[in-house]
Amino acid sequence: MKTILPPQVITPSDVSVFLAGTIDMGNSIDWQQKFIDRANNEDTLNNVIVFNPRRASWDHTWTQTIENAQFSEQVNWELDAMENADVILLFLEGNSKSPISMMELGLFADSGKLMVCCEDGFWRKGNIDIVCKRKGIDQYNTFDELSAAVIAKLKKLVESR
Repeated sequence: MKTILPPQVITPSDVSVFLAGTIDMGNSIDWQQKFIDRANNEDTLNNVIVFNPRRASWDHTWTQTIENAQFSEQVNWELDAMENADVILLFLEGNSKSPISMMELGLFADSGKLMVCCEDGFWRKGNIDIVCKRKGIDQYNTFDELSAAVIAKLKKLVESR
């Protein structure tokens, strides 16, 4: 797999996945790397692109406004990557708030790209469950189940192209 981090240029690829979900300003577990490590064990996924929004050079002092060039670049990179991705893996940790991830769920609920795990304890799990059910979005109980399902979907996409 080839991982693309912001602000690297996004180029269309045959198969790609965006890793959406809990980051909590970099304070959450690095579940993105756990997924990448698992997927890298699959030879058939060598050419898959992973869009990982966990920016190596994130600065917590950036003002989160449209006028801030770095912040605007990050948000636009994420939106572009989700639009270009074939699959959007959305993981919501039980102990997080993740309001931006909930916005991303809303933005892409009708895309057919989302695969979701919302852990027990998430403060708005009921809302997430209802949106997923209403929109027919595949939902999984654990990160491990979600990871396995996304890897299986990526394999099918690679085989079909």
